[in-house]
Amino acid sequence: MLGYLLLYLPSLLCGIHAVRSGRVQPWLWILVIGGPLGAAIYVVAVLVPEWMGGRTARKLGGAAQKALDPERDYRAAKAALEDADTVGNRMRLAQAAEALGRWPEAEAAWAQCVTGQFADDPVVLLGHANALLELGRFDEALKRLESLSALGAENDTGPVALAYARAYEGLGRNDEADAPFRFAADRIPGLEAACRYAAFLANTGKTEEARIALGEIERRYQKINPQLRGLDRQWRDMAAKAVAAAKS
Repeated sequence: MLGYLLLYLPSLLCGIHAVRSGRVQPWLWILVIGGPLGAAIYVVAVLVPEWMGGRTARKLGGAAQKALDPERDYRAAKAALEDADTVGNRMRLAQAAEALGRWPEAEAAWAQCVTGQFADDPVVLLGHANALLELGRFDEALKRLESLSALGAENDTGPVALAYARAYEGLGRNDEADAPFRFAADRIPGLEAACRYAAFLANTGKTEEARIALGEIERRYQKINPQLRGLDRQWRDMAAKAVAAAKS
């Protein structure tokens, strides 16, 4: 009996913490079903970020929560939109759908936002353009980006440049894609822009430049906390595959 008490004591203590901190769902269910493993997950996802309070700890906690319940933000966004059909809630749903790779739904939500006073909103225009890019609708995406650029030079940011580059590449206008790809790769944190540019270089026959770019990507990748490499690993692998294919 004492052994069972000691085995499940961490789950009991975590359960008490979950109730007191308002984290009843889904944590009580996880703690009951998961036993000691559930308690260990709770410690990593909830308690460690609270104790450490740092950016890395918060990212680890967020990553653990998303792994346990990847549709949590999506459900919350959908419920919010049902309660209040506002542009802000549509944007929230679009972003939650994007995180799950549900691009047709994301595009439809963004399209509903490009109306009235939000027809010239930079965030909405870029969001819709990116969704269109994921669906391979490059010409439509380019038109959204041109509308965005017409609003003023302050909108010439790294993410906008990356969207332009992808649209040009998708349309086969590679000469026009190079400059915005380079601009984005130099300015956007994370590895997506740099990896997309390396892949573009490889795919357009600039093998040596692509190889050099991949070397820099590998250097940056090794500096990322191993537990936070998730999406960056996918981008790194994409670039490496493109460079390898260009060499063969």
